[in-house]
Amino acid sequence: MDFKQISVHDAPERSPGFLLWHISTSWRSSIETTLKSLGLTHPQFVVLATIGWLTRKGDGVTQAAVGKMAGMDPNTVSQVIKGLILKKWVQRKSATDARAKNPVLTSLGKEVIAKALPAVEKKDAQFFNNLSTKEMQLLIQVFQKLIL
Repeated sequence: MDFKQISVHDAPERSPGFLLWHISTSWRSSIETTLKSLGLTHPQFVVLATIGWLTRKGDGVTQAAVGKMAGMDPNTVSQVIKGLILKKWVQRKSATDARAKNPVLTSLGKEVIAKALPAVEKKDAQFFNNLSTKEMQLLIQVFQKLIL
C-alpha cells in the first residue's frame, strides 16, 4: 500500500493524532497504576476531583456541571457517582429542591481525594519531567486551546 496516496503525513510520527494517542495511552497507564493502588479507577478519580473542585467553597453542583468540567457524558457521570455512593465517598444532598440532589464528597471521599490528587500530580510531574518550564507552559496553552 502506498501511504503517500492516502495520507498527508510521511510517517505516523508526523501525525498529531497518532502522537496524541501514544502519549495519552502512556500517560493514562501510569495514572491508572497509581490510582489502582488507592482503590480508584480513573473515571472515579476524575469525578471525585471534579466534585471536590466545584464544591470547594460550599457551592452545590449538579451532575451536569460535573460532567461538563470533567469532559464526560451524563450517563457515565451518573454511573460513576452511583459507584462512589456505594463506596461512601459521595452522597447526594439537596439545598432547597427535594428533586435536585447534588453530589458532595463525604469525609471518606475527602480523605481519598487528599491521597489521590497528590499521587496523580506526582505521576504527572514524573511523566512530563523532560519538558522545561517554558515547554510545559506552552503545552498547557496548547491543551487549553484545543479543549475549548
